[in-house]
Amino acid sequence: MASDTGLTHFDAQGQAHMVDVAAKAATHRVAVAGGRIRMQPQTLEAIVQGSARKGDVLGVARLAGIMAAKKTSELIPLCHPLALTRVALEFEPGGDGVSCTATAETVGPTGVEMEALTAVQVALLTTYDMCKAVDRGMVITDVKLLQKRGGKSGQWVAGE
Repeated sequence: MASDTGLTHFDAQGQAHMVDVAAKAATHRVAVAGGRIRMQPQTLEAIVQGSARKGDVLGVARLAGIMAAKKTSELIPLCHPLALTRVALEFEPGGDGVSCTATAETVGPTGVEMEALTAVQVALLTTYDMCKAVDRGMVITDVKLLQKRGGKSGQWVAGE
């Protein structure tokens, strides 16, 4: 039962609980999240050229994002553990940093928004970790859900 506020993770008494999804239909669900890390030009150049001291920054960040998506329910207390069917991360270096987009997919009774958002955050944090020796002023920004598909609510796209 949802609270009077419409927040599904609280019951009528205002206590936190895990939402019961047993009666929900298993459908193909997709979520896409994005974010960006801003940095100094020389840091971006080292990433693009592959000359960062710790190695292939974006390759390691991609693996970290995938691993994070798989562990989302261990990090977010009321998040359901999901059988993910796909997690993919894309990076686009340019301007003042690197943009990251994560896509998470499952077939099940609940969505994968948290998995996509977690993948982006951890990928960007990994980028920070791998480059912090030369640029401690990097800023992770604009992390958000870009779109979701599937389930009872259908499709949602940011800005529409």
